[in-house]
Amino acid sequence: MTTLAKLFRSTAFKLTLVIFGVSVVGSALVLGVVAWQVIKLVDAETQQTIEEQAKGLAEQYDAGGVRRLGQAIEARSRQPGSSLYLLTNNAGEPLAGNVAQLPAGVLEHVGVVDTPYETVDGSSPGRRALARIFALPGGFRLLVGRDLGDRARIGAVMVHAMAVSLVFFAALAALGALFVARRVLTRIDAMNRSARAIMGGDLSLRLPVSGSGDELDRLAVGLNEMLGRIADLMTGLREVSDNIAHDLRTPLTRLRNHAEAALGAADDPAAYRAALERTIEESDGLIRVFNALLMIARAEAGAESAGMSAFDLGEAIESIAELYAPVAEENGATLKIEAAEGLTVVGNRELIGQAVANLIDNAVKHGAPADGAAARAEIAVVVRREGASIAIEVADHGPGIPAEDRGRALERFVRLEGARSRPGSGLGLSLAAAVMHMHGGSLALGDNHPGLKATATLPAAAETPRLSAARAAA
Repeated sequence: MTTLAKLFRSTAFKLTLVIFGVSVVGSALVLGVVAWQVIKLVDAETQQTIEEQAKGLAEQYDAGGVRRLGQAIEARSRQPGSSLYLLTNNAGEPLAGNVAQLPAGVLEHVGVVDTPYETVDGSSPGRRALARIFALPGGFRLLVGRDLGDRARIGAVMVHAMAVSLVFFAALAALGALFVARRVLTRIDAMNRSARAIMGGDLSLRLPVSGSGDELDRLAVGLNEMLGRIADLMTGLREVSDNIAHDLRTPLTRLRNHAEAALGAADDPAAYRAALERTIEESDGLIRVFNALLMIARAEAGAESAGMSAFDLGEAIESIAELYAPVAEENGATLKIEAAEGLTVVGNRELIGQAVANLIDNAVKHGAPADGAAARAEIAVVVRREGASIAIEVADHGPGIPAEDRGRALERFVRLEGARSRPGSGLGLSLAAAVMHMHGGSLALGDNHPGLKATATLPAAAETPRLSAARAAA
């Protein structure tokens, strides 16, 4: 398809032509109304002139009768201008005036008439006049009128102006249609080229935005946001695949070694049993990793939204913290909980509980003070309302995470230098972040001076009557 054919078939060109057609009809109506009003004004002024002239002739008639009237008409007829006069007797014969001929029966219609006429000198054949006919005593008739040549000339000028305006407007509209259609088509072609390149695998490209803020720009911005999200997901998928390949290689190797050790210790029941136990332990670790990955994927996809309900977040976190209190004591730390009452959220209780448990577990494993000071071996869990949100803070006094690594620590399988010697898969913080995001919240890592402060936020919900009754009963 040629460029010109694409241009003529474009929606922008067709829409411009429709607008042009409507505009032409509207302009024609406006010009027609203007022309009609102008002609109406000319007719009104002509009638007023006729009335004034008739009034003057009436004064002459009152002063000297028909003879005086005829003299006045003859005098006025010799003056240049477009005024018309005619005085006839009872037989219809002309007595005075500059009108030579009228259609039959015109003088019988007393009042205002629009009629063709011919002058005495015959210089104006086929002309029309607007006249008023008066009936005088004795059967006399008087015609006072004005030539309508001015009105015809004005009408011709209006028609000519209308025709020229419409032609000019049509040419301008056609050029505008071509310009608009070509501009829109150029932008759409640029979008198509970018889309084909993106489909070719280059997810870094984006649809061009002109900056005008029109509907094409809004469409391009929305599609670019979608492409950015797709690119992030694809990048995450590649990173997860790479991380799984690297991070699961070691436990799988250990699993294989334990299996070989079990085969080699078949003659020693104790060693054989120990090798199988280590194999089961490694298998359980792998299962936990895959379960965590599955849970993250389901949280990011919103697959757990169907299990959401309202519950008291403070009570749920207190229950989780009680389970981790003995573990914290074994690691030389004290777990303190401070939860306000009436903090209700709507969400998946199991997922939110797992996310908070991961934060507490992370603090228990990595929150020991660097200098070993027992007085500072404290992990604080605080749940409080902040406006329309509920904040969950888990703070420790351990070595913390450098500011430049805090964003990377929320990614899957990321284990910083200080955590590589400790057990774990690097999925705890990423799972917590995914769960908070699924519930419309967020997870941020900050400095506890010293130590790490993990702050999770969730939208607060109105406390349900069932929760209120349960709290009152307690």
